[in-house]
Amino acid sequence: MDPDDRRFATRLTHLARPGVRSHGFVNPPVHRGSTVLQPSCQARIDNSKRRFERVMTYGTQGGPTHYALEDVVAEIEGGTHCTVVSTGLAAVAVPLLAFLKAGDHCLMPDSVYGPARGLAEGLMKGWGIETSFYDPTTTAEALAPAFRPNTRVLYLESPGSHTFEMQDVPALSALAHARDAVAMIDNTWGIHHFQPFAKGCDVSIQALTKYVGGHSDILLGSVTVNSEAHHLKVRGAASAMGHYASPDDCWLALRGARTMAVRLKHQEEAGLEVARWLQARPEVARILHPALPEDPGHAIWKRDFTGACSLFGVVFQPRYTEADIFRFVDGLKLFGIGASWGGYESLALPTNPGITRTATAAPGSQVVRLHVGLEDVADLIADLDQALALLR
Repeated sequence: MDPDDRRFATRLTHLARPGVRSHGFVNPPVHRGSTVLQPSCQARIDNSKRRFERVMTYGTQGGPTHYALEDVVAEIEGGTHCTVVSTGLAAVAVPLLAFLKAGDHCLMPDSVYGPARGLAEGLMKGWGIETSFYDPTTTAEALAPAFRPNTRVLYLESPGSHTFEMQDVPALSALAHARDAVAMIDNTWGIHHFQPFAKGCDVSIQALTKYVGGHSDILLGSVTVNSEAHHLKVRGAASAMGHYASPDDCWLALRGARTMAVRLKHQEEAGLEVARWLQARPEVARILHPALPEDPGHAIWKRDFTGACSLFGVVFQPRYTEADIFRFVDGLKLFGIGASWGGYESLALPTNPGITRTATAAPGSQVVRLHVGLEDVADLIADLDQALALLR
């Protein structure tokens, strides 16, 4: 069978391994190190010129464990090159600072991941980079006037953080290219269900902390591109800023990736079952989940995605106060209260205090973000039912 014809689960099982017929352990070893010895002074000079081509010169440039994970992530997203960094936020910062400089302008959706907004309004602003926030549901035609002669990056996140708005990525990416801007997307929710480069993006960001790691025990991020020029730009920026990912965390992410197809399938189905159950509850005004037919972004999701993850929002009826919602979340027994998602455990997080909007209105009612893990769905629904009783 041609490797390109293999399905997702098969590719995840066999990528970056020694090979089925190789003698030895099935998993590659962890390569740790800082100093890399060179065979001669001239070789050291020559290799330093190729340090972004996987010619090892020093530990911060990565090693075999990093390269193996980068190959897996590039394959998952359909890109040509990947750079792993220490956190998901680092994966946001590196490409933004690689493609933007003082005097440039960036466009970001109003639903963007909170720390990305913080970066734009903090460090980037201080360094002379201006950011404008736009309605994430806007059309390319409506967004066109927001572009300036110095707009260099169009940032995308589909669905949006906390509120899960879907964006027309192909149309918006085409608009960015027509204006000589780079189309950059946070694809953590999409994972492999959304193929960013097939939809026109130039750069794809993921927090590997989430589903790739899968066990809530690592912090990692990735920046994937589909051109040599963009790779050199991203890799160069990561190197200049001293970004480095632990090889032990990379190895754990590789291990997590082996079972990701199975976990994703279960969690997608479990998440939808929980979402549909909540949708019928009188305490709930609506569910923010693009895979549900009633969601405003469902048509785009159905067109562009092959599946969904298990993270979604629950908008409660307007009569409930923040204190009511805190009582509901505090009353849950199986859902932990914590940031992040994509691990094996279910989580519940009130998000209204953390939602910032400058171009569009935030939800007027209380919102809780749920992540559905690997627990039995019946047990999760029973837990939600007893906690909802506290609202009555």
